[in-house]
Amino acid sequence: MPAPYTGSCNCGAVTVTIGAEPVATRQCWCRQCQRVAAGGPTNNAMFPTDAVTITGPRADHAYVAASGNVLTHEFCPGCGTPVLGRSTARPQFRTIRLGLLDEGHGLSPQMAIWTDEAPAWATIDPELERWPCQPPPPAAPKD
Repeated sequence: MPAPYTGSCNCGAVTVTIGAEPVATRQCWCRQCQRVAAGGPTNNAMFPTDAVTITGPRADHAYVAASGNVLTHEFCPGCGTPVLGRSTARPQFRTIRLGLLDEGHGLSPQMAIWTDEAPAWATIDPELERWPCQPPPPAAPKD
């Protein structure tokens, strides 16, 4: 399904509309994402910041990630649904959690990142491009 993409948290208080295609779709196995995802990876799509409209209350938590960048996770304060991640290294992008998007969005990870931090029991699709840690940033969308 092409843009626009829509979605919401479990309680419906946070909604998202995205008017562009993702610049990257990734599965992240860093330890911080494993905590957010209850042990597995987060599955994400990176969109240009100006294409993302989010309504509703959000809480956040910021920390210095293994990459050395400040990463902020946003979530619904009512139901706890993860909404997005944003990095000080890439303010031009918002990393939306695929689970936030409405069913039928058709997006799936094209690469697995931070695979060196994946637990021994992790099963990573062999078809995905792999990065042991932080990959280079995706190219900025062309106007």
